[in-house]
Amino acid sequence: MNSETNEPIVYVKSARGPWVLLVLVLLGFGALGYYGWQLLQKAHADQDSAVKARDEAVARADAAQQAKGELQKKLDEAAAARDEALAKQRSLEQNLEQTSAELAKLKATTDSLQEKLKAEIQKGDIKLSQSGDRIQVDLVDKVLFDSGDAALSKRGEEVLGKVAAVLKTVEEKQIQVSGHTDDSPITNPEIKKLFATNWELSVARAVNVVRYLTETGGVPPKNVLAAGYSQYHPVGGNATPKGRAANRRIEILLTPVQQVLAQGKKK
Repeated sequence: MNSETNEPIVYVKSARGPWVLLVLVLLGFGALGYYGWQLLQKAHADQDSAVKARDEAVARADAAQQAKGELQKKLDEAAAARDEALAKQRSLEQNLEQTSAELAKLKATTDSLQEKLKAEIQKGDIKLSQSGDRIQVDLVDKVLFDSGDAALSKRGEEVLGKVAAVLKTVEEKQIQVSGHTDDSPITNPEIKKLFATNWELSVARAVNVVRYLTETGGVPPKNVLAAGYSQYHPVGGNATPKGRAANRRIEILLTPVQQVLAQGKKK
């Protein structure tokens, strides 16, 4: 008791309850915040994983699309190669058929010439040869001309008539008629007036043969040509009478027109 006021002294204890509650509330908020932070971190991690998974899926899709494109390209290339191979095969088959047909025609032409010129071939006055798709008829000059002359003899006209009967049926062939001489110079004054050298003589003989084949024999002139080689394409030696006789000749060469055109383009 207070002696001055006569009032009793009352001792009041400090109240701990609110502080404890505040601490508990703060701890609760702290725990809640930490839990929320963890949830947020997990959400971020999940989001990152989702983004990564999405990016990986997009990358796989892009890779798959690229692989699909490359595969389609290879398929297209394979299809193109197949079509090209089939086209080449068809072309080869057609070429084979055409070649077989051409060879059959060529053989028929050779056989026909062989039959019609049998007598002259047996005498050795005419030589007939075939090499691949070319046919060559070599006629010694005495079969067609008198010595030193470019005009056809009666016998020459008869022989060329047989040749023309075959050649006028030949298609898609160039027919070249070439005149050849030996190396003996022209010395006869009368003949020299007409043919100054073997050049003139070889050309004149080739031209006269061409004219007879086309004008009298009925050979279409569009693929026929005349050429003179003088003494410069010998087939025998000029040192002997036999060799010189072989060199004095008319060559009739049958060559495929397409082959001639191709050679002309290369030049």
